[in-house]
Amino acid sequence: MSYCYIRLMQKHLISILIPFKNTALFLPECLDSILNQTYTHWELIIIDDGSTDNSYQIVNNYTEQDKRIKLFKNNGEGIIAALRLAFKKSSGTYITRMDSDDIMPINKLEILLNNLLLHGKKHLATGLVSYFSKEGINDGYKNYENWLNKLTLDGNNYSEIYKECVIPSPCWMVHKDDLLACDAFNPDDYPEDYDLTFRFYKYQLKVIPCNKVLHYWRDYSNRTSRTHEHYAQNYFLEIKLKYFLELDYNASRPLVIWGAGNKGKNIAKLLINKNVDFIWICNNPKKIGKHIYEKKLYSFNYLKELENAQSIITVANKKSQQTIRTFFKNANKQAMQDYFFFC
Repeated sequence: MSYCYIRLMQKHLISILIPFKNTALFLPECLDSILNQTYTHWELIIIDDGSTDNSYQIVNNYTEQDKRIKLFKNNGEGIIAALRLAFKKSSGTYITRMDSDDIMPINKLEILLNNLLLHGKKHLATGLVSYFSKEGINDGYKNYENWLNKLTLDGNNYSEIYKECVIPSPCWMVHKDDLLACDAFNPDDYPEDYDLTFRFYKYQLKVIPCNKVLHYWRDYSNRTSRTHEHYAQNYFLEIKLKYFLELDYNASRPLVIWGAGNKGKNIAKLLINKNVDFIWICNNPKKIGKHIYEKKLYSFNYLKELENAQSIITVANKKSQQTIRTFFKNANKQAMQDYFFFC
């Protein structure tokens, strides 16, 4: 990288937004990883969301050492209010979010910014993630890491947006104008990271492929995403269905739910409450022909009789999912147009 290009990069101020609450054990490692970044033209807007440990004092000590760190107390309650305040206080042309219990690789900011400068506005920079924990990483998180990283390698993150959150909440960077166009942190909908990801998708920010690990994601038993009610599965389902109906649902086409397990039932209830009509199919011979919520369940073969249907797949079994994908492939159906995996 040329000296002139490095100087050009250093002209762009990056605002790093961090909400924190009771993460005193991890804050020094997080803040040190930011101070050690190869890209140095940044400001850290860090918001205390009502800590009861010594987190505030730890951060305050850092502000005395480095004026790029700006500490405020949340004037509302919760992560969304904290992020909203952090964004309001920010001055950067480029915005990124970080979690107070995680670690940045030394070149994270440099790579994210470089990718955005190369591609321009209407793009979103992200990177591969790596979970770590003293207790070890369980299979669920490891599978999520592998799945997410595979999408990021090709920049195909939106292709499976209805399954899980496809942009890691503490590992993205966008131009401030693009974040404003996506309504930034104004909505009050949780999970806030998933909601913002759907708005990135809605605004059609293109994900820049990346093959570098740019975030070390700490897992531990009382991490907020594990314990707070806002990250329960029902919130995820409501977000998925909200944006599906807004962005991808075609009311002129028959809507089908495939699967009658817990997730299928929850989706069915949400659709009924929204007065959205649907046809319900499943593979389970014990349920076919029965009624749930006064809706008859049909065999999946009934789908062949429907003209131009859209299907929401709520079957979680991986082997069954592959069978379903083959079914749609043989019928010349397109993912994210004709069928959508919700798990």
